[in-house]
Order: sequence, then C-alpha cells, then structure tokens
Amino acid sequence: MDAAEFRKRGKEMVDYVADYLEKIEKRQVFPDVEPGYLRTLIPDCAPQDPESFEDVFKDIEKIIMPGVTHWHSPYFFAYFPSASSFPALLADMLCGGIGCVGFSWAASPACTELETVMLDWLGKMIKLPEEFLAGKDGQGGGVIQGSASEATLVALLAARTKTIRRVQSEKPELTEADIMGMLVAYASDQAHSSVERAALISGVKMKSVSSDDTFAVCGSALKKVLDEDKASGLIPFFFCATLGTTPCCSFDKLLELGPICNKENIWMHIDAAYAGSAFICPEFRHLLNGVEFADSFNFNPHKWLLVNFDCSAMWVKKRSDLIGAFKLEPLYLQHHHQESGLVTDYRHWQIPLGRRFRSLKLWFVLRMYGVTGLQEHIRKHVRLSHQFEQLVLQDERFELCAEVVLGLVCFRLKFRSPNELLTFLKAQKHILALHR
Repeated sequence: MDAAEFRKRGKEMVDYVADYLEKIEKRQVFPDVEPGYLRTLIPDCAPQDPESFEDVFKDIEKIIMPGVTHWHSPYFFAYFPSASSFPALLADMLCGGIGCVGFSWAASPACTELETVMLDWLGKMIKLPEEFLAGKDGQGGGVIQGSASEATLVALLAARTKTIRRVQSEKPELTEADIMGMLVAYASDQAHSSVERAALISGVKMKSVSSDDTFAVCGSALKKVLDEDKASGLIPFFFCATLGTTPCCSFDKLLELGPICNKENIWMHIDAAYAGSAFICPEFRHLLNGVEFADSFNFNPHKWLLVNFDCSAMWVKKRSDLIGAFKLEPLYLQHHHQESGLVTDYRHWQIPLGRRFRSLKLWFVLRMYGVTGLQEHIRKHVRLSHQFEQLVLQDERFELCAEVVLGLVCFRLKFRSPNELLTFLKAQKHILALHR
C-alpha cells in the first residue's frame, strides 16, 4: 500500500467507523457466538501471497463484528462507561502515524513534553495541590499509564523500594528478604481486585480493611489493623484508598486516613479510576478533599472524559520516589540531555520501557471540548443517574443499596418470601423466551 492508496483507504475506514458509531444502536450488544467461533472462519496459517485491501475490509463484517461486544452502544449496561470521541480517535490515528516509541525525551521530545504539560493541565482542572504538578521546577508530576491497575502496581513497587531502603538504613542487620517478609499493604474490602493483584505481583502481604455502613474505610478501622500488625512485628508500608469503589461508588474518608498514613510513614495511593473525572466539576471536587495527604493519585480519563482507551492519569508528589525505584541507565538508552534537570524520561515512571504518544488524545479532547464541555458531559450523566434513582424510589418493588453520588445507581428487588422471588424469576424467564 503506497501513500496514494492509503489516502483512499483511510477515508474509507473513517467513513466505516463513523457509520459504525452513528448506527451502533442497531447492532446486538453482546455477540451471539460460541468460544472458538473465529478459528473456523479464518485459515490455519498466514497467506503466502498478499491479499487486497478489499478482501481484508469485507472480512471486518464477516469475521470481526460478529464477535464484538459493542461498548459504545446505548444498550450496553455492563462495567464503566467506555469513553471515546471523534477528536480522540483522530489523535490516536496521528499517534499511530507518527509511530514514536517515547521511552525517553530524546526518543521524541514532543511526546515527552506534551505529556508533562497535559498532566499539569488535567491536574489543574481537578485542583490537585501544587506539589503534584511538574510545573517548571516542581518535584512532582504526572504520567500516563495504561490502566489504573498499572498505576497501583507502580505506586506499590515504589513504596516497597522506599520502605526497604529506609528500614535498612535504620536496621542494617536486616536483609532485603527479611524486610520483604514483614511488609504489609492495605486496602478497603471494597477495593478493586487489581489492588490485591498488585500485591501478588510485588510479593508482599495484602490485608483488607473493613468498610463502614456507607461502604467507606474510616480512620479508626485503619488504625486498628495497623496497631495489631505493628504489635506482631510487621511493617505497614502502603495503603490504597478508593474514591468511587467498583461495587457501589463509595468514597474512603481521606481526611481521616491521610494523617494516619503520614504519621505512620505509609505511602497512601488514591485510586479514583472512575470517579476522578467528576472532580473537574466544582460541585464534586470536595470528594477529593484529603488528596493533599497522598503520595500518589490516579484516575482514568478513558472511563468518563471522552478519551479512548488507554489513558490512565497518575500523579506523584515526589517523582524521585518513582525514579529511584525503576531507574536503570544502559548505554543504549542514554542521551546528552538526561542530566540537565530539564527533561523527563518516562521509562523511569512505568513498568514497560516503550510508550505511545498518548498525550495527543488528551491534547485534542481538552482543546476541542474545553473544560466547560467536559463538565457538561459529566453533569448530564449524573443528572440521568438521579432521574433513574427517582424512578427506583417510586417503585415499591425495588430499593436502593447505596447512596447515589455520581453516575452509578445500586438497587435491588425486594421480596417478602422465597415464593415471591420464584414467581418473579419464572415471569422473567417467560419474558426472555418471548423476546428471543
């Protein structure tokens, strides 16, 4: 394919994507296929001779679309809202076209510097404390990770390294293995499973902290488990607070938890994967109060801020904590400006070495929607959730399970007896049979 054909086929693909999104509500949301469906539709081996674009293009509808779950459909009600927008898609196209692998400033100065500035823009939009911003000479800064799971893992690994070095300086007789065996990380019993998974990968103990009747962790609950573990000779070193939990969008009490973590020398990471986008609205910013006590903070613009996956924004108060944990300088990655103090090499801030030009998506979206446009997007979803909340409250068959704060409404059926539940299930089975 030469440039001339690329122009032609690129326009065709843009038209196809635009048509797909405009008419997506006509497609069945969840694919009606069985596991292994695709293997029967394609050859066992790659073709020896090249095929035409037309042959590839026609197989999109024949082979790919039958197995696609349509996350952007208005009838998709699973998981979080899948953010996307035409500006973000265009930026991703440019990202692929440029094709840089931005592991260092020298690998692509624009890739690095735009990301630094965009994370400052975004941090200012949610009114993060100044310490989390890079600015011109700040000690903090932001980085785009692939997911909130990566952000939690990176924060935990940095906290682990920092704690091991501190304890070894205080007790030189202890080996790294000795200290590793005593380290304990903590998270709410409502926290996402990725937090526990980060502990598994890191090789440290993870303990759940009980939440209260609002499904939030309060200071007294954390202090209780910390006191018990310290009395047993363990070393608490990391706590992941959650703002907008996956089960019910509850909010851990940062103003109680933060001072405890700071006093006990515990790294506090805040996971606001879904809810964080709402903090650009002044009426929801109070939910972030207490972030000033945190060491790191993360949310996903790819969940609710019209930026397509992947784009997970993470900030640290002291970037030296990350760099100190991950920095390696082989000769083939060094460049003349790395010691100038004026550049950032993001390879020291993440698990992978390479990285895409993801900040282009933020740049396009933030400029083409503006803060006010994005605020209205958030507010519309919150209004819809409260409208649905009122419908639930008006129907005596249902009850709410948790406070409706943002866009999530947790409700359930009320049954007075097992027989009533059985009758309902039979009715639903009948309705589903008629629908099919």
